[in-house]
Amino acid sequence: MRKLVLVFCVFAISNVWAKSPLTPEVMWQMGRVGEFVVSPAGVVYGLTNYDVEANSGTTDLWLNDLKSGQPVRVAENAGSPAWHGGKLYFLRDGQIWCDGQKLTDIEGGVEYFGIAPKGDKIFYVQRVMVDAKGSAEQYDGLEKSKALIYDDLMVRHWNRWSDGTHLHIFVGDFDGTDIANVKDIMEGEPWDTPMEPYFDAAEIAWNNAGTILAYTCKKLTGRQYAVSTDSDIYLYDVRSGETDNLTRGMVGYDKYPVWSPDDKMLAFRSMARAGNEADKERLMVWDFSAEKFSDLTADFDYPASNVVWDGNKELLFLAPHLGTVKLCRADLKGRVKIVAEGDFDITAFSASGKNIVASLTRQDQAAELYIYDGQFKQLTHVNDRIFDELAMGKIERRMVRTSDGKEMLTWVTYPPDFDPTKKYPALLYCEGGPQSVMSQGWSYRWNYQLMAAQGYIVVAPCRRGTIGFGQAWTDQISGDYSGQNIADYLAAIDQVAAEPYVDETRLGCVGASYGGYSVFYLAGVHQGRFKAFISHCGIFDFESMYGETEELFFVNNDYGGAYWDTENEVAMRSYAHSPNRLVKNWDTPILIITGARDYRIPYTQSIEAHTAARLLGVDSRLVVFEDEAHQVFKPQNNLVWNAEFFGWLERYL
Repeated sequence: MRKLVLVFCVFAISNVWAKSPLTPEVMWQMGRVGEFVVSPAGVVYGLTNYDVEANSGTTDLWLNDLKSGQPVRVAENAGSPAWHGGKLYFLRDGQIWCDGQKLTDIEGGVEYFGIAPKGDKIFYVQRVMVDAKGSAEQYDGLEKSKALIYDDLMVRHWNRWSDGTHLHIFVGDFDGTDIANVKDIMEGEPWDTPMEPYFDAAEIAWNNAGTILAYTCKKLTGRQYAVSTDSDIYLYDVRSGETDNLTRGMVGYDKYPVWSPDDKMLAFRSMARAGNEADKERLMVWDFSAEKFSDLTADFDYPASNVVWDGNKELLFLAPHLGTVKLCRADLKGRVKIVAEGDFDITAFSASGKNIVASLTRQDQAAELYIYDGQFKQLTHVNDRIFDELAMGKIERRMVRTSDGKEMLTWVTYPPDFDPTKKYPALLYCEGGPQSVMSQGWSYRWNYQLMAAQGYIVVAPCRRGTIGFGQAWTDQISGDYSGQNIADYLAAIDQVAAEPYVDETRLGCVGASYGGYSVFYLAGVHQGRFKAFISHCGIFDFESMYGETEELFFVNNDYGGAYWDTENEVAMRSYAHSPNRLVKNWDTPILIITGARDYRIPYTQSIEAHTAARLLGVDSRLVVFEDEAHQVFKPQNNLVWNAEFFGWLERYL
């Protein structure tokens, strides 16, 4: 605790003299704006505050008047806000509440809920046992046994072992207070809605008449589930009790149904290619009268998300585009235009009537809510007090010429007190994904400003595989992990390292997930560029990764196939360039971090890398968080993570 108290005191005292640098401890003082909904009464949003000593956070709901901008707390320890009939509904302790009154007492609690627009129906999502995998349930008198028994694949997913339970949708009559005639519309079905591992409630939507519930599900099991991305949009008819698969025959992900105001059309996001989770998300519309699908983004080479109808003839959506996430509009003829952009990311938006409220972030500002009326006006000011006292570094858009003659956007973040007459160490940041957005997002885990505040110039290239530069740029990385994107990394760090204010003898390389793989691979081919490496949850051994991970469609798409498929040239090239094949070249200190509950890139990958480094005489440090998965979320774990991260850089750079 002494270190935390010291940092807080310095932060407080510095208000008198000068702005302070960003620190991990200060980040945990920030409130985090979460999910939000808009109504004529204003916007209700979740605000999470953390207690480092308690090692936990609490989320309250706040109401912000759209005219005055004044916030009022309306519910403590609550989430999942929803407006209906002028009343605020929310979840607390797994039960549905309304305006401070508890409405349900459902055994086991519920995960999500949704009230039909007319108010006469409701759905809620609850975890139910479908097919017990535990030995205690299968063998009488052996209730203390802890075995899990499987006959097929998907034995675990993301951060949990498959125990035979699944999230199911329950539909019932609703009068504003009581729920009656409840039915599990997926009874006995061994799959989840919303889908794991993200369990996004936006995958379920009532039509406006309250007669049909659209939901997303991947109704596959075992091997088929593991190797496929074939989810579909299902339509459950409340009156008949029948379910229809709207997107049968569409082989990629189909998700996030959104009804038009007149219920004559249903919009959703769809990927055309099977087994590719990073295919372009098309904005599709199904016309019930014409019985046909339309792709509204066929001529727009960027993926759509957060789709909202604006009347019956146009839709609003978000799209990553050339380094930021923008608000876009499409009409039913497929004409798309960008209607709001700037040096920020729009991470989510919600609309009610003419009111559009959006969550905006920048690399130097955490999420706040803004109201849009042709331009964005800040609505919430949760962290203004903190950011007003922080010194932030300059963010530079730099274009880097790649080895194949392309122009690559690279974000460069400078220390707050940057002086071009001095020399600074620099960090190459390797993005995860590998297909993900590199833009103006704010992160509480991998934060460029936090790294820069410790005195480093941070170089973050939008290398091949990143999203927002056209689908061909995104696709290129699949089957070529060791190729062009690695050259992209080196082109970026080499260009910045050539600047007179960079000390090229003090370069570091850091990254997580695919970025962790990138670190492991670069450690074998960097030719002396770097003096320190940090890999978080990285892939080290492609063969063992193939057998240990859960969503096999990912490695099939990105490696090219299985390691035993010796006639597959793409797969064989991938396995031949696995980082473990180059470990004999490792000669630079490396910090390796993982979570014991990470089943996407299992923690054993990090253990393998650490073992190899130590046996080769390379200085290596292994940090394993026993109660974390692919990311580090708990406050005290996060502070340890940062202490290890910056301690390693301080030691070697």
